[in-house]
Formats: sequence, C-alpha cells, structure tokens
Amino acid sequence: MNAARAAAMLCGLLLCAAAAHAQDATEPEGYPAPGEVLVDRDFGVDTREFGLDRRVEMYQWRQHEGGYERVWNAAPIDSGGFAAGHENPPELPLENRRWWADHPMLDGHPMDADVLRSLGEWRVLQPNFSRLPANLAASFQPEGEGLGSAENPLDPQIGDVRVSWRELVLPPLAGKVSLREGVWRRVAQANASADPNPAAAAAPAREKGHAQRMWPLFGGGLIAIIAIVVATRRRRERRGR
Repeated sequence: MNAARAAAMLCGLLLCAAAAHAQDATEPEGYPAPGEVLVDRDFGVDTREFGLDRRVEMYQWRQHEGGYERVWNAAPIDSGGFAAGHENPPELPLENRRWWADHPMLDGHPMDADVLRSLGEWRVLQPNFSRLPANLAASFQPEGEGLGSAENPLDPQIGDVRVSWRELVLPPLAGKVSLREGVWRRVAQANASADPNPAAAAAPAREKGHAQRMWPLFGGGLIAIIAIVVATRRRRERRGR
C-alpha cells in the first residue's frame, strides 16, 4: 500500500510538472491565421492575409523653386496661392484606407495587434477586379498594379486618380514572439538583437522546442514504468498471503 501511495504521489507530481512545462512552452509551433477575410467593399478587393491597404493618388500641381510640376500625390496639395491655371481639386475623390485582421490567432491563442504592426511586411496585391462595381468600372481601367482613371495612362491630366493595394504578410515568428498571459506578444527588440549571430541564436530555440515536445513522452514512459512496478509488487503481496 505504501508503494502504491508513493507511486500515486509521484504520478501526480509528474502530471503537475508536465502542466507547468506546457505553460512555459512559449515558442510557436504552428502557422498564424488571420481570421476573417479583409475586404475593400468599394472595389471588391479582398485578401486572406493580416492587413489590406488601399493607396489613392491624384495627379496634381506642385510648386517648386522656379515654377510648377505635375506629380502623383496621396494627399491634396493646396493650390490656393498658385498662379492662374495651376488649380488642384480641393480633395481626393476617394480616401486612403487600411484594414487589419481583428482576431489573428496562433496555436489557439490570440496575437497582440503590435505583432502585426511591428513584424508584418507589406507586399503588392494585384487584384483581378472581377467584382469591380459597374459605376467604378466605367471610371477606372487597369493601370500598372492597380486601377487608374486617366483615359491615356501615358498622359494623365490634373485630377486623374490611380488606386493600388497592398496586403500584410507575417514572416516566420519563431524567436520573435512569446506567449505571455495567454496572448502572443512581440519579444522585446533588445532581446531580439542581443545576439549578432541569428543562426546561433536560432539553434538553442530549436533545441528548446524539441525538448518541450519530447518531455511529455519521457514523463509518460516513467509513469508507465511506475505502474508496472506497483502491479508487480501487488501480485507478490497476494502470493505471499
């Protein structure tokens, strides 16, 4: 009976240690998921990544030393003090907008918004515009990586608009995030840049992750051995009676 109690206590301790060890396993193992599809409903453009950015530029006059030049600009240029014949529209016909994934997840836990904003990388998105509304299809045509309102893209006029999109992707997050209080948060920049040799820093992280995955197997094997020992002793005690 004493052996059985000791074995039960040891099993309990092992299970508690395993639970604590699992909580300390802060390296991500799976792939992040953004959640819902992000959609620019004005143009029917969507992405399954972690962010969607719409950039609107208008062809405008800009004053510079010695005269004026025509440029694409993402904000209205005030032409109130410009010479006659150099008037700009007072505002852009469309606004620049950005959408973020509301509920990004990694290994079943939410990700802090700072992970997306600090570690995410913007890349060009080239939509097929199959869902472009009819009213916009009458005003825009494919131009470069997006859409443009110029009748001749090689000769735009003041007030013409062009629109392009980008999507936010995440790089591999091992060593860049840690699980704290049930949320994946960005590792402090000081810690991330402490080791000038990233390859050397990545090796211990991989070894740690491997040990975290193997530890429950070792614990389970030890519990099985204890159970066999206890059963053997009980059989011997019964035979002795």
